Amino acid sequence: MTEGFHRPTKLPPSMLEAIQGGLDPEAVSRITHETAVALLTRVRADPDPAVVDRLVTYTDEHGIDAIAELWSHASPRSLPGALWRIYLLRLLIRQDPVGTSFSFQRGTELITTVDPVIAGAAEPTGPEEIIVLADQILRGLYAGDFAIALERAASFCRINAVGCTSLANDRDAVDPADAARLTTKAARFSTIAEELAGCARLWRTDSLD
Repeated sequence: MTEGFHRPTKLPPSMLEAIQGGLDPEAVSRITHETAVALLTRVRADPDPAVVDRLVTYTDEHGIDAIAELWSHASPRSLPGALWRIYLLRLLIRQDPVGTSFSFQRGTELITTVDPVIAGAAEPTGPEEIIVLADQILRGLYAGDFAIALERAASFCRINAVGCTSLANDRDAVDPADAARLTTKAARFSTIAEELAGCARLWRTDSLD
């Protein structure tokens, strides 16, 4: 999972696809869950703003490698699996704020659900606004309602899935390869949205571990 990473870490095109699925929960090591629980419990018990800021920006300085080693193989519907996906989504946004905000804005114009309200991005959503949204979601894991943070991330993914699908339709006649890439990206966003929404439901029933 961590092959090919260098600091400053860049997200390979295959990474978004790689976060779909995961190992069987029984195969995930105990330490994976213990580190996630210990970190989250400690910070949420005393959410010092400086500590939360360092956790939010950790990968900006250190890359995604260490977090990948801890959490990347966890079940999608687990605490470490949820943390891993949120960090990767933030990395995706920060590496391509223009493209991500474009697909997000397109999605908000077409989606018929309440997801834009749940995601909570400023309107109109440009590159700066999409970066702020990413940081707000991650910060909410450590110093806010954890389930709401997951639901915001899930809504973000659903909106982008709709946006990428629409952009793929636009590109299909002129660039089929790019259209196929966008269609695949939309499918990945949809999958991650389902996984994060599932994690939020488990958290609300004290069943996310």
